[in-house]
Amino acid sequence: MSKDNGGPAFGELQQVGDVAMRDGGLSIRDYFAAKAMQGYCAREDSINSHFDSLASDAYELADAMLLERAK
Repeated sequence: MSKDNGGPAFGELQQVGDVAMRDGGLSIRDYFAAKAMQGYCAREDSINSHFDSLASDAYELADAMLLERAK
């Protein structure tokens, strides 16, 4: 099952003939996960934390943000 990634966050607009297409870049899900991870890592008490589950936790938060965004 494929997760909803929210579409492109920073894709590039490319002209293909007379059709403009947006391609590449991060998905909105990737962007949300990166921001969640950045916020977690910025906390002083996270310096000595275990980071083994940080990525999965960040994507769980990103999925919750996408669900809220779709409302």
